[in-house]
Amino acid sequence: MTIAYDGAVSAQGQATSIWRGPLVPILSVAGFLLFWFIAAEIAQSRLLPGPVAVLNYIYQETLHGDMLTELGITLWRVLASFVVAMLIGSVIGLAMGQMPALNRVLDPWLIVLLNLPALVIIILAYVWFGLNEAAAIGAVALNKIPNVVVTLREGARALDPGLDEMARAYRLSAWSRLRNVTLPQLQPYFAAASRGGLSLIWKIVLVVELLGRPNGVGFELHLNFQLFNVTAILGYTLAFVAIMLAIEYLLVQPIERHSTRWRNKPV
Repeated sequence: MTIAYDGAVSAQGQATSIWRGPLVPILSVAGFLLFWFIAAEIAQSRLLPGPVAVLNYIYQETLHGDMLTELGITLWRVLASFVVAMLIGSVIGLAMGQMPALNRVLDPWLIVLLNLPALVIIILAYVWFGLNEAAAIGAVALNKIPNVVVTLREGARALDPGLDEMARAYRLSAWSRLRNVTLPQLQPYFAAASRGGLSLIWKIVLVVELLGRPNGVGFELHLNFQLFNVTAILGYTLAFVAIMLAIEYLLVQPIERHSTRWRNKPV
């Protein structure tokens, strides 16, 4: 009985390790590519090019075209907008969570910005400030700031006052209280705001580029849409998604695991 039980536990552990490993995401992507290939072969249409044609377009544009330049421009706008939105949104959100009077003053405007369509903000930014880089980045950041404010406001409200009292009783410095007491409690809220921020900013940056910038992935998508070049549209989309996944798996998730290493691991 003991041998059978140990064997079952070992098999269960191996199955769990397989599901947690990199094999499952790889098989998932491979399955999608296979489905795409079969659908393209059945359709035999220029409106649905296969993965081979799209990957070849990406390869050619990377070597001889402007794909790397356009991707770099879009990534710069994403990074700039993300940093601005996180800095401003975090400060406002923490202040609103700690000061009820300020929260009552700003809450109606927060609700307005949360429900105002992104397209309206982008158009007004271009009309008022011109078709320039500052207006583009500002419009993207302004669309994201309310979401950061809401998340960090809840984080500030969830801070444990008992831990703060304990830190003061032990006469910890302000920096030590921030590093060892406040930030660990706020980490899940920063992570949620960052993850949601990236997913939202990716999309809004493309709209900003489509409407009023002469470069970037959004501009290329708009240009190739006018030419009905579906291969180019899918090529830029696939390259953009690949970079997004690389940032997620190689940067965002490792940072998140490192920042939560203090948590107890599950048994």
